[in-house]
Amino acid sequence: MAVARGVMKLMIGAVTGSARLGVISSLGRTGEKTLEVPGCLLYTRTASAPHLTHDTLRSIAGVPPVTHVTLSTLAEHQEVLEEYKEGIGKFAGLSDTLLYCSIHDPVAPAAPGFNTNKTVSVWGSGGRLELTPQKFISLQNALGVDWIQCLCDGEAMADGCSRKRAKRSVDRSLAFLDECLKLMSESEALKQKVVIGAIEGGDLQEERLRSARETAKRPVSGFLLDGFQGPSANPEAKLNLIAAVTAELPEDKPRVIHGMGRPDQVMDCIERGVDLFDSTFPYEVTERGCALCFTHQYQPDPETAGEPQHPVLEQEEPSNGEKNEEKSEDPETDGSDVTSFEICLKEKRFREDFGPLLEGCTCYCCRHHSRAYVHHLLTAKELLAGILLMMHNFQQYFSFFRSVRQAMSDGKFSDLKQMIRRQSS
Repeated sequence: MAVARGVMKLMIGAVTGSARLGVISSLGRTGEKTLEVPGCLLYTRTASAPHLTHDTLRSIAGVPPVTHVTLSTLAEHQEVLEEYKEGIGKFAGLSDTLLYCSIHDPVAPAAPGFNTNKTVSVWGSGGRLELTPQKFISLQNALGVDWIQCLCDGEAMADGCSRKRAKRSVDRSLAFLDECLKLMSESEALKQKVVIGAIEGGDLQEERLRSARETAKRPVSGFLLDGFQGPSANPEAKLNLIAAVTAELPEDKPRVIHGMGRPDQVMDCIERGVDLFDSTFPYEVTERGCALCFTHQYQPDPETAGEPQHPVLEQEEPSNGEKNEEKSEDPETDGSDVTSFEICLKEKRFREDFGPLLEGCTCYCCRHHSRAYVHHLLTAKELLAGILLMMHNFQQYFSFFRSVRQAMSDGKFSDLKQMIRRQSS
């Protein structure tokens, strides 16, 4: 199928095993934008950064040049956008960024069992909406985004499904891809858009590899490794599957993954050839009332480094007598989802802690406010708590990817991975 697609060039500067350090260039309508990899996308909900205004977002260092919007949260606004005619970017005040549209929101995966050979279901605030390829293309016309994750059947997860279901997910996704590419080639507005093809197949390696090979034959500009999100009973098997898939994909096109955002997961995926991640993890950390507090600033020579290193913060536990009674002031929070990369500021031990969320952090919150103040805001259920935490967590997460690229450039990727791994227990 010879269909002209949008230009997107991935130049690999260095390779460490399967980990790739490079730059995606020729982005945007004039081709002047670039995106460094490994990297992440700016996560949004209904095309707005969670908790943040445009002014507060601009105060965050290292915001990625590509913004992630989700079809499930925008599909029900199609009529408004069609009447507006300028696309979701201008409508939401995102005119200065590239837009990548995924089908589902990684934070709220779709309920399984509703996809068919003709439709894919998404859920918005108004309920379920069935998307045919024709409906999908009309939505993309209204949205006017730059990167489009193609319609696919992503219900077969990498953590287990039947052989029949895995095969069906690949067959359906390839059929959707072919139909959407045909429809896009007939649209002046869409024929030059960047298409991201989805790699499906559940936990069956032969189906995953078939999906990778067949998708790579189509005129797509990148690949989404779909269905790897969520907890896993066998993380190593999932990582082995990711490595097998990326080995089958062209080297000059980026690989995207959703829902693998914890720092240790990111390092594992980068090591296996993944280039781009969503940034839902800092949002989820914020929703827990937590702050990212992990060491990632790799510098081979701290005395000559331009940025301060972030020390590992001691996350002292309350005494045995306090552990059950004073863990948190929020009865709805049991702390079961809190990872080792964050501290829960709802805990009572932060009531009189007047230090920054993370020593050495340059975000607005750490420069102007203390852990005790954020603890008070969370206890009082003030909206400002989410704003300050989101600013801190986004900046730390974006800085983490900058550290990964620096470590790869210095040939110290394995050292950084060990540093992250020590903090994951």
